[in-house]
Amino acid sequence: MTTETTVPDSRVLPGIRAIEADMVALRPRIHAHPELAFEEFVTSDLVAERLREWGYSVDRGLGGTGVVGTLKKGSGGRRIGIRADMDALPIVERTGLPYASRIEGKMHACGHDGHTAILLAAAHHLARDVAFDGTLHLIFQPAEEGQGGGRKMIEDGLFERFPCDAIFALHNMPGFPAGQFGFLGGPFMASSDSVTITITGRGGHGSAPHQTVDPIVAAAHVVLALQTVVSRNVDPRDMAVVTVGAIHAGMAPNVIPDSVEMRLTVRAYRPKVRAMLRERITDLVTAQAATLGATATIDYQWRYPALVNDEASTEFARGVARDWLGEEGLVPNLQPLTGSEDFSFMLEEVPGCYLIVGNGVGEGHASGGCMVHNPGYDFNDAVLPVAASYWIKLVERFLAPA
Repeated sequence: MTTETTVPDSRVLPGIRAIEADMVALRPRIHAHPELAFEEFVTSDLVAERLREWGYSVDRGLGGTGVVGTLKKGSGGRRIGIRADMDALPIVERTGLPYASRIEGKMHACGHDGHTAILLAAAHHLARDVAFDGTLHLIFQPAEEGQGGGRKMIEDGLFERFPCDAIFALHNMPGFPAGQFGFLGGPFMASSDSVTITITGRGGHGSAPHQTVDPIVAAAHVVLALQTVVSRNVDPRDMAVVTVGAIHAGMAPNVIPDSVEMRLTVRAYRPKVRAMLRERITDLVTAQAATLGATATIDYQWRYPALVNDEASTEFARGVARDWLGEEGLVPNLQPLTGSEDFSFMLEEVPGCYLIVGNGVGEGHASGGCMVHNPGYDFNDAVLPVAASYWIKLVERFLAPA
């Protein structure tokens, strides 16, 4: 299979090409020192140091380890925010790369090292060589991976202290051509809620099941019944996912346990569907358990809302890429994704757009053939200069002098 790792030189601004070596060197440095949610101390120190060096006003502490760099030029009143995530995942790296994680059990398996390096490269060039008119806020966010760092930054006053007229973020996406950009207005990524169900019966010896209330049998009925929630309660024109990802019960083959724990992920695009799923799952689980003489307790955790891109902001962002790269620089017919992203919290507060950039197709670490959240994944450094160039083009247009 052919491996694609590069992007055409024409897609990289000369100013970014001039600093590419220094900026690309940052990415393996970050990759080798991954930090989990709310522990991004080394990474945030590096980000803050570089931003100050380039003339940004730097504020720290939002969301614990978040960093916001602000640069104002001219007298314009427009304000734009660009966000990059910084955290890693609790995964043991298996890439064999010379800059592989030096911290056992932690890995940049989603490309946040690349996202941070991209925004730093853009920050350097924007401070030095771009004459815009307005205020630029660069938001380096902690704890995107399931811990809601974006929400925490908002709760700490992000948009009160650093108001934005629009906000943008990107994510690398393996399986798409390297350096190609994808945009979709409206619902783009699903909500993500977690459910822990405990079914309690009455344990006993496996040889005498008639003397017990078997919670495993009740759990089996619940698993099967849950398969009807999407197929029979959700409009076929909508999207929903109900997945049972874990079941824990018992230790021995001849013992019926007292209880079973089940863990679910639940996803949807529309708030109405999201609310219906909670109601239906709660009612169905309770009834199924009761039918078999057991009881059920349900801990339903609202986590990330659906990520909904503002239509006007998305069209603006798409137009920047199209005018610069032509149609061949765009992912055609991009479809919504069923993953989730806590940039959704920011989009609930400020209009904006979350976009993707292709990480490459094919095989091999750098190509992007390996999907994210995989021990063999690595960010494609060839994407860094073109993605940084895109941020510069976006800021230039958004904060263009009147």
